[in-house]
Amino acid sequence: MEIYLPIAEISVNWAMIICMGAAVGFLSGMFGVGGGFLMTPLLVFYGVPPAIAVATQAPHITASSVSGALSQWRRGGVDFKMGAVMLAGGLLGSLLGVEIFGLLQSLGQIELVVTAGYVILLGSIGGLMLNESVRTILAARSGVPKNNGKRAQHNWIHGLPLKVRFRHSKLYTSVIPPFMLGLFVGILTAILGVGGGFVLVPAMIYLLRMPTNVVIGTSQFQILFVTAATTVLHAVSNQTVDLTLAFLLVIGGVAGVQWGVRVGARLRGEELRALLGVLVVLVACRLLVELVSSPTDIYSIVVGPP
Repeated sequence: MEIYLPIAEISVNWAMIICMGAAVGFLSGMFGVGGGFLMTPLLVFYGVPPAIAVATQAPHITASSVSGALSQWRRGGVDFKMGAVMLAGGLLGSLLGVEIFGLLQSLGQIELVVTAGYVILLGSIGGLMLNESVRTILAARSGVPKNNGKRAQHNWIHGLPLKVRFRHSKLYTSVIPPFMLGLFVGILTAILGVGGGFVLVPAMIYLLRMPTNVVIGTSQFQILFVTAATTVLHAVSNQTVDLTLAFLLVIGGVAGVQWGVRVGARLRGEELRALLGVLVVLVACRLLVELVSSPTDIYSIVVGPP
C-alpha cells in the first residue's frame, strides 16, 4: 500500500496520507480554519522533508479555497477592491518569500527556520486562543457578564495617506495597511506553507474594521490567488511541489471537512476555540521537543564529487 513520491523521494503509505488529509480536513471543518498550519507539522513528523511539506501545502490550500471563495462570491461576501489591494501585496510577498525560501534551502537552514517558525507561530496563537476561550468559559459559568463595550471608531490607520473608498466594505481608509497585511501573509505562505487566514481574518476585523460579512470571503479570495502563485513559484524556482502528495491530501481533506462541519455545529464557539487552542499548543510543544532534542545520529557522511 505504498506509493513513491517523486519530488520528496520517499515512499509513503498512501492510505496513511489520505487519513492525514481527512483528519486535518475534519479539524478544518470543525473549527472553521485552514489546515495548513497543522498539516505541515504532521507531514514533517511522518518523515516528509520540511521543504517539500511547506511547498506542497500551497496547491492543497488553493484547492480548498476555490469552493469557499466561489460560495462567498455568490452571496456577495467578497470585497474585490479590498481583495485586489491585499492581493497585490500578497503576490509581492510570495515572490520575496520564495526567494528567501530558496536561499535558506541552499544554505541548509530551511528545516531549522520552518520548525522554529512553527514553534513561535503556533505557540503564540494557540496560547492566545486558549487564554481567551478559557476566560470566556469561566466567565459564563460564574455568571459574570461579558464586556460588550464599543471599540474605538478610529485608530492610527485613519491618519495614513493614500486613502481609498471601499464601497462594499463601507470604508474610507488608506491602502497601506491592507497592502502590508497582504505582503506579510504572502511571505508567511511561501516560507511556512500556511494560507494565512488565521492572521488575515482577525486583522481585517480589528485592524481594518471591515464588516464581518465580507471578511471571510475577501480573505479566501486573497488566499486563493496567493497560494496559486506560490505553487507556481515554488515549482519553478525550487522544484519542491510534490503533486502526488498534494493529490492524496486533497482527497482526504474533501471527505474529512464534511464530517468536521457536522461535529462543529454541535459545539459552542468558546468550546471550539479552547479545543483548537489545546491542539495547536500540543503541536507547538511537539515541534519544540524535536527542535531542542539531540538527534539520534549526531554525525552524517556526505559524499561529494571527487
